[in-house]
Formats: sequence, structure tokens, C-alpha cells
Amino acid sequence: MKITVDEEKCCGAGQCVLIAPEVFDQREEDGIVVLLDAEPADGHHPAVREAASVCPAAAIQLSEST
Repeated sequence: MKITVDEEKCCGAGQCVLIAPEVFDQREEDGIVVLLDAEPADGHHPAVREAASVCPAAAIQLSEST
């Protein structure tokens, strides 16, 4: 899995950080998403998929590796 985030779309809701704190963080000054791991281990994939699905700004994009 490869993750990309669009900081321009991010509204700072923080749901991704709550769901997958090993993969996402937020900037202190404005709450914008910070991607900690663009290619997380398999064990994090379910949480990352959930984080992407609940993102209110659709700022998280996933591509599955084959």
C-alpha cells in the first residue's frame, strides 16, 4: 500500500491521527495532516483504509501494491 495526502484539501479534522497514529500526525500550528509512513506495514492497512474512508476532506489517497 502506498499513501499520499493532499495538504491543500486537509481540513485538520484529525480523524486519521486518532485511527492510525503510527501513520498520520498533525502539524501543531494548523492541524494539517503529516504523513509519517507512506508505505506502512500490512498490519496497519485496515486502520489506514478506515482513516481514508472517514476523512471529511478526502485528503488521503491509497494505492494498493500488487
